[in-house]
Amino acid sequence: MKRTLPFLLLLLFYGLNAQERESAFKPGEWLKFRIHYGFLNASYATLQVKNSKLDTIPVYHVVGHGETTGFASFFFKVDDTYESYFDKVDGKPYRFVRKINEGGYTKDIEINFDHEKDKAVLNDKKNKKKLNFVLHDSIQDLISAFYFLRNNYELQDLTEGEAIDLKMLYDDDGIFNFKLKYLGKEIVRTKYGKVECLKFRPLVQSGRVFKEQESLSLWVSNDDNRIPIRIKADLAVGAIKADLDGYNGLKHQFKIIMD
Repeated sequence: MKRTLPFLLLLLFYGLNAQERESAFKPGEWLKFRIHYGFLNASYATLQVKNSKLDTIPVYHVVGHGETTGFASFFFKVDDTYESYFDKVDGKPYRFVRKINEGGYTKDIEINFDHEKDKAVLNDKKNKKKLNFVLHDSIQDLISAFYFLRNNYELQDLTEGEAIDLKMLYDDDGIFNFKLKYLGKEIVRTKYGKVECLKFRPLVQSGRVFKEQESLSLWVSNDDNRIPIRIKADLAVGAIKADLDGYNGLKHQFKIIMD
């Protein structure tokens, strides 16, 4: 589970643009991340945006996949897939799929959102049970949150030290409030060159996995794409780092600072 945390976090936290501006992404966008756990190149994760239809409604269909590779897979084999179907106009989710196998720990979950009836049904296929949730406010799933944030916040509205709040339904633990603190701008060295980034700190629960509530740091490109560039996490045991390792089909120019 520790080795896949960056993949989950990469799905959660990024992007800051207003609804008035042009969308930050388009169908065909593909992102690849290399994840390191200590000295090991532990795994890779990808995110891909597609066009699709769900009950005749045109939607974005995003598929996220993460798996361990090489030497690390002998210690802890991971094969995770996440999918989200969300509205092309307002970004509200219609369906979320989570199929994971992490060292033998498995989940097979599907969440269907009914925004007209303000409810969501979680189908736990592995344990053959269903849970109903009441949607009082706007809600996102794990993947749609990423793309929603990319299109729905103005950079000038951010204040250093203050957090963005977002309600999310992810698993059978129910609806929770996600907080993302903005820390300002920073230059990050990447395999592509220097990239000006917006730095954030997701507020996580300290204890079993993370050392402290503010054990995570992440960097998002300060351009019209708002893509994740790097994430670091101090765990209760060890540390994880994830870097952008490949991209294709970006809607806007990827801004790199030339020396």
